[in-house]
Amino acid sequence: MTAALSVAVLAAQTPPSEQNMFIETPAGWKAPKTAWGDPDLQGTWPSGTMIEVPFERPRELGTRAQLTEEEYRKFAAEMAAQRRNDLSEDSPIAGGDQAVTPPSHWLEHGKPSRQTSLVVDPPDGRLPPPTDDGARRDALWRMRANPEYQANSIEELRPYDRCISRGVLGSSFPNIYGTGMEIIQQPGLVVIRYEMIHETRIIPVDGRPHAGAKIRSYMGDARGHWEGTTLVVETKNFNGRTGSYGRNGDGGPTTDALTLTERFTPLDANTLQYRVTVDDPRTWTRPWTVAYPITRDSGYAMFEYACHEGNYAMRNILSGVRASESPSAR
Repeated sequence: MTAALSVAVLAAQTPPSEQNMFIETPAGWKAPKTAWGDPDLQGTWPSGTMIEVPFERPRELGTRAQLTEEEYRKFAAEMAAQRRNDLSEDSPIAGGDQAVTPPSHWLEHGKPSRQTSLVVDPPDGRLPPPTDDGARRDALWRMRANPEYQANSIEELRPYDRCISRGVLGSSFPNIYGTGMEIIQQPGLVVIRYEMIHETRIIPVDGRPHAGAKIRSYMGDARGHWEGTTLVVETKNFNGRTGSYGRNGDGGPTTDALTLTERFTPLDANTLQYRVTVDDPRTWTRPWTVAYPITRDSGYAMFEYACHEGNYAMRNILSGVRASESPSAR
């Protein structure tokens, strides 16, 4: 069975229906503050340890949010065996195809955990039904993601393929590599820097309004405020061109009606609860929410994501289509 998230920590600010997913913050612990009095969330918070958690919950688990103890022990044993395998000199090829797949030790693996899905709402841990337009656009996205798809122009290729952006969700969600998230604070501002495809968000927390609706971007327009020790960030004004669910942002498309509401809550000295509600009424019939804990790692190194360099996919795809159209190819 694919695994689950680390048992995390949050009670006070979690809806009652989800409190069984978390343990409480240590008694007497108080979140640190910056020199100007805001809660201090600064540090590097990679999410890669959560990669083994299914994005959507397996249907057979229903509304069960955690693995049983027996399931958890089995998963922990499988992870330990994977680590031993990765350290062996004859580590097999991940996926079995040496021509296209790296050795398994190249991939980052998470840690055993009990949460059964990243999606925590709806209660079954699965995405809600799409709208008719959402289903149509998702089918088109999947078609264009097929390696055999013959694009006629650059515009037909997704921002994912073109190394433009993964969007907020693709930059944030756990992945097999490049999962670093660094938080930096200044008076009136929170800055979030992502390793996944070199994005940086500058988030005012001084009460200023959103930019005008005509100003659109891949990462949207973010505004934050504090609710106790929790940083709440509302982001809108998206351009509707990025993916949403899945790993690395390579999942169904969104629209410019998208609003994200993120919550960053310190749970103890080195644990942060990340929670995001995705509301795109043109794509899904109701909002949905992902939540998981992340751990501060002062030794984590953020590497350049040089996606454009060496990305010959666009040239090869388009030149291949042109070649197939030439009279000699007929």
